Amino acid sequence: MDGRLRSLSDTDFIPFSSPPLLSDDEIHLWIFPHAANADGIIDTERFLRRTLGLYLGAEAGHVPIQRDAFGKPHLVGAELQFNLSHSRSVLLIGLSHQQALGVDIEQGVRARPYLELARRYFTAPEAEALAALPIERLPHAFLDLWSAKEAVLKALGRGIAFGLDRVGFALDAVGGVTHLCCLHEEAGTPEQWQVVRLAHAGATGALAWRGANMQLRAFSVTSAATLAPTRAS
Repeated sequence: MDGRLRSLSDTDFIPFSSPPLLSDDEIHLWIFPHAANADGIIDTERFLRRTLGLYLGAEAGHVPIQRDAFGKPHLVGAELQFNLSHSRSVLLIGLSHQQALGVDIEQGVRARPYLELARRYFTAPEAEALAALPIERLPHAFLDLWSAKEAVLKALGRGIAFGLDRVGFALDAVGGVTHLCCLHEEAGTPEQWQVVRLAHAGATGALAWRGANMQLRAFSVTSAATLAPTRAS
């Protein structure tokens, strides 16, 4: 556990060209870098239903989505698993056949009391590592760490209400997230988890799941209008 997390960057996200087949040992990531409309609003339901429709062979309006007691959306009567996240103009969707997933995406640095937030909500070692960074590096390191923690919490199905301090990551000298190092017992052990860092179109994010390593395929899509349903695989 002393190496860096697996990472996907701009060149790993290929342009969408045709509906993909999803194998049992794969996770597909879909990123929409310009999902917001002229008013800066993302119609997440529209993008999600069109994307899921590719895999279900269904029109967007016929994709059966419900939310569980913790607010996590899921499909009714289908094994396809998914999770989504959006920030400003970017939308990220992760899918697999049966593996529960968590994704998070963060776009843009905002003026926030990063150290105060870290000391209040993160683990003590994480807050100390962030406090040791140059001030110009702090916002980016905070967002990288936040997205990794939130991806794990969303994969658990609980979200940040589970506790950001119950998921701990190690950071290197420049604030890079290196590995998952501690978890509350309800979440299992770090060795059971896979966490992947994401960077695309100026946004930073993460994908997480509890289970064996899986193959990743990543797609970049300019508009939901380019997506059309096809026969389910």
